[in-house]
Amino acid sequence: MTLTDSLAHSRNLGQLLIIGFDGTEMTPRLASLLRRVQPAGVILFARNIRSAPQTWRLLAECQKCVATRLFTCVDLEGGPVDRLRDALEPTPSAADVFATADRRLFRKHGQILGENCRTFGFNVDFAPVLDLAFAASRSVMGSRTVSSNPRETIRYAREFLAGLRTAKVLGCGKHFPGLGEGRLDSHHELPVIDKPLQQLWAEDLLPYRVLHAQLPFVMISHAAYPQVTKEKTPASLSKTWITDILRQQIRYRGLIVSDDLEMGGVRGEASVGQAAVEFIRAGGDSCLICHHEEFVTQACEEFVRTVERDEKFARRAAEAARRVRACKKKWARILHAGGRATRAPSPARVQRLTRRLWEFDEQVRLEKAAL
Repeated sequence: MTLTDSLAHSRNLGQLLIIGFDGTEMTPRLASLLRRVQPAGVILFARNIRSAPQTWRLLAECQKCVATRLFTCVDLEGGPVDRLRDALEPTPSAADVFATADRRLFRKHGQILGENCRTFGFNVDFAPVLDLAFAASRSVMGSRTVSSNPRETIRYAREFLAGLRTAKVLGCGKHFPGLGEGRLDSHHELPVIDKPLQQLWAEDLLPYRVLHAQLPFVMISHAAYPQVTKEKTPASLSKTWITDILRQQIRYRGLIVSDDLEMGGVRGEASVGQAAVEFIRAGGDSCLICHHEEFVTQACEEFVRTVERDEKFARRAAEAARRVRACKKKWARILHAGGRATRAPSPARVQRLTRRLWEFDEQVRLEKAAL
């Protein structure tokens, strides 16, 4: 059996994808997609979430379609990025919690968000944001960032990650190498950050350098850094950023995921299928494709075509798939923790979460007011 045959036979190509979809219930079409692709994970958004029991059942049905344990992912930062907002009480933003200057509340923020994730059936939270709160990005990032001082950002993120771990949820540092100087929203356009590596290393990259061993995932941004790469290629497609700097210089050993490849910041550079291939080629491990089935299919087909004609890419794809499986093995207890529950969360459990959110929000407001 050739390397290509082995790769396809073991369904490893699906491990290079974390996918989103429409709807709040399992459908024959979604089940078919999941069985065909066998993705590393799924990601849900507010459009998929009505209540805790409904979300828990949906994720359980997704897992039944996939042979390996899924990363069940959500963006839950608090504040403006809160996918559970319509199903639970809103959660304070990272900036609001940081403004209390209370480390215990930083950790409690992570723990409460982690418990919310667990109740709904998620085992991965794509948080915390490690971007720095520079003036340039204030209109884009708002209360998602906590400080322009990287050491203050580290102080919050370290406690937040510990809180997530207490709740048996994996966290993710984002958006590497940093969107703090980005004036454009990468959901729509490509931010070009004209900053030298020496300054990035001392500022934007410091949280990754200090916390690299505590981050199960790092998410790569769709922003260009021409002083570093000598071109306007997004970091998400850049071997310089992903392999040379993140893997080799920072010595990050966790899982590297892309930001959503359907975003405008990367779509101007490549089709979704081409971007997926280039992200893996550059050293990434698993691509996020968060909305449309046709783009998931496009990425799968582009993987297969490239593996068949490019032996070097086939080896890189096999390596990425091994990393994903190794990550799942390393964190097996956390990934399986939610799977031990045989029933969807009870109304009483959801009510307890709601009460804790009220109490936490009040505590944050009181401590901010006291400063």
